[in-house]
Amino acid sequence: MATLKELSQKKEVLTGGHRLCAGCGHGIATRMVLNAVEDPLVVSVATGCLEVATTIYPYTAWRCSFIHNAFENAAATISGVEVAYRALKRKGKIEKDMKFVAFGGDGGTYDIGFQSLSGAMERGHNIVYVCLDNGAYMNTGIQRSSATPFGADTTTSPAGKVIPGKQQFRKDLTAVMADHNIPYVAQASPHNWKDLHEKARKAFEVDGPAFLNILSPCPRGWRYNTPDISQVLKLAVESRYWPLFEVENGKWKLNHRPKKYVPVEEWLKLQGRFRHLFKEENRHLIDKLQKEVDRRWDILLERCGEKKEE
Repeated sequence: MATLKELSQKKEVLTGGHRLCAGCGHGIATRMVLNAVEDPLVVSVATGCLEVATTIYPYTAWRCSFIHNAFENAAATISGVEVAYRALKRKGKIEKDMKFVAFGGDGGTYDIGFQSLSGAMERGHNIVYVCLDNGAYMNTGIQRSSATPFGADTTTSPAGKVIPGKQQFRKDLTAVMADHNIPYVAQASPHNWKDLHEKARKAFEVDGPAFLNILSPCPRGWRYNTPDISQVLKLAVESRYWPLFEVENGKWKLNHRPKKYVPVEEWLKLQGRFRHLFKEENRHLIDKLQKEVDRRWDILLERCGEKKEE
């Protein structure tokens, strides 16, 4: 396990000077993932905040081979590059070892890019796919996605007189990817750098496809105080809304069990997108979300072979 000092001395693959928002999780999470790789990289990035903010023509923040893809085909693109690499290596035209990674937001992963992602995982390409989950289509105006939390206010699930925010619970994509029976799947948060670094290292080392789902707050869409990003991430985990776990060759493992019960409303309080839920007429929606968080937590404990709380 690398130390923080060692990681701080590594040459950054994603440089500073990009145009991601202050308080955005994408830059932090991406740098953490890339710091876990030693081999040369080919990176594909779906259209979204990460791509738009790091590749404004004629500039780039990437010190590696980089491919920009449409919203829906980052996984297909990187799997094609990986196949071409293996063919060239068999013919002796390439000698060095290389790693292949795709980054996509939840819009380009949970929704538009799911078919491409599922196909790449099923075919068994030796790639890593990283979902930077900020819970909406932030780059195009904060529209809801299937990763958007229940009750959240977005431009396509607006909180008002007709509906009090998004009416559906978010898709559990990490579990869906685990059901693809790939070598490695993990859910992580940038506030726990050791856990994320170790999971990224494992993802790049396995022989076959790996999937990382990383919570990546958006200050514009979540409407939190930008310096509070670490606290927002920590409360997402401690409230068990975003549990930390991994699935290695089909075996589920819980990586962090909160020491005390933290109600999900403690996480909601920090975000303006949930402000309407604290009105008296909407309080029942917080209770509804809490029941769903508790239900999913119990399922996760069972999968991981852990005892349920009394």
